[in-house]
Amino acid sequence: MSDKRKKWGVPMRVALYPRVSRSDKDQNPENQLIKLREFVIRKGWTIYGEYVDFASGAAPSRPAFDRMMAEARGRHFDIILVVRIDRMARSVNQLLNILEKLNNYGVSLICTDQDIDTNSPTGKLLFTILGAVAELELELIRERTKDGLARAKAQGKRLGRPPNPALTEQITRMREEGLSYREIGLQVGLSHQAVKKRLVRAGYKKGSS
Repeated sequence: MSDKRKKWGVPMRVALYPRVSRSDKDQNPENQLIKLREFVIRKGWTIYGEYVDFASGAAPSRPAFDRMMAEARGRHFDIILVVRIDRMARSVNQLLNILEKLNNYGVSLICTDQDIDTNSPTGKLLFTILGAVAELELELIRERTKDGLARAKAQGKRLGRPPNPALTEQITRMREEGLSYREIGLQVGLSHQAVKKRLVRAGYKKGSS
């Protein structure tokens, strides 16, 4: 939020962001917009723009959101207003990334239904908590991945890239033609160690360079 605008009594410029599910016919962005507009009127602020997205499970892109973030970067407004924080992101990590960007742009996020303002002491505390949660979430993912790999190894499952017979055949043919592991790797996009491992798995034993 612009401290200068606050100090000089200039109305805050606000971006309204309603997001609704395309699969739910009962949802209408106007329902969210009514709440957001009324909030702006009560505060005596100015609406800079309304950015509406229709979410779809098959299409994660949010063109209105992307346009809004680009204009936030250009400091075209001071506040992004949403009814709930889940309108902005689907995961903690995604939300934290968005909040970091807004903080760098000097733009606040306010959620009307949850009384969250990232420019307030409570909002800043939330930002810190979300960062801790994101770190914990990442650590849990790492632990689950590590446990999963160990379990798969104990069960004798093959780890790493899935086999690609066509690529193995191509590598074998190139090796038969006298190319080194490094030369083959450069052509197929693998490290020379990966090329060698693939040939060993395929039972190829000719040469060692």
